[in-house]
Amino acid sequence: MRVMRRRLLVLVAAVALASAACTPYLTPSGPAPLRYRDQVFSGVTKTADVVYGSAPDQQGRTVTLRLDVYEPTGDRVVARPAIVWVHGGGFSGGDKTSPEIVDQANTFARMGYLNVSIAYRLAPGGCSAAAPTASCLRAIVDAQHDAQAAVRFLRANAARYRVDPARIAIAGTSAGAITALNVGFNATDPGSSGNPGYSSAVGAAVSLSGAKILGTADAADAPSLLFHGTVDPLVPYQWARNTVDAAHAAGLRSYLTTWEGEGHVPYVSHRGEIISQTRNFLYWELDLADAAR
Repeated sequence: MRVMRRRLLVLVAAVALASAACTPYLTPSGPAPLRYRDQVFSGVTKTADVVYGSAPDQQGRTVTLRLDVYEPTGDRVVARPAIVWVHGGGFSGGDKTSPEIVDQANTFARMGYLNVSIAYRLAPGGCSAAAPTASCLRAIVDAQHDAQAAVRFLRANAARYRVDPARIAIAGTSAGAITALNVGFNATDPGSSGNPGYSSAVGAAVSLSGAKILGTADAADAPSLLFHGTVDPLVPYQWARNTVDAAHAAGLRSYLTTWEGEGHVPYVSHRGEIISQTRNFLYWELDLADAAR
């Protein structure tokens, strides 16, 4: 009996270790439809241009920061996990209606998430990996602070938007992916741009063609999932590899899905993989098996 019990404990530990080691690649089990894994809602309700803060741009003009809310139509759960989505555009362009961001926000809303797609401060000159300027670096910092303000907005308004403040993730594409990782890897940075008094820490960060630019990885930071092509001409693949290596050195869970021969933001050709791995990653890292249903 003791031998059998020991074997059972070893098996349980092995399964738990495998789950922790393979979170983007391990699909949650359970009868369908399973909330946060399956599409359990047929409709999505969008509320556009909600103000979440304000901050000065590089010319000293006050920018009103807005976001769009995507939530499952008819949902009655009062404490839902939330995802902050951040668009790309080289820190000089793009907006919160970027097609791949809207697609993902709608997809995860149908799974039962509350989603927000944010606008943030941009700089006319944008950024180049080959020749970053002072304006570029300021734009990267501003974007991080605006995204952190959006996280704090969700916590400040958790009751209104029926958000679980302990289960907030951030995800983005290109410049938005850099921003998402900068938020994930700067858990103790108070940020600015609005909604003081609330934490801007997140439970997980997802990057499509991005890398961590600001801050150093430490044990308080978020687990991360990165998708990246090996011939990305805008955000070098090695930057993504360095991000994961730094996370691992700090004892953090971090995963890199590599696409050999792919360039920058190949969303359409890899949509299924991105959706499924992001779904699995968030389910495990936000502990959605124990979330409200």
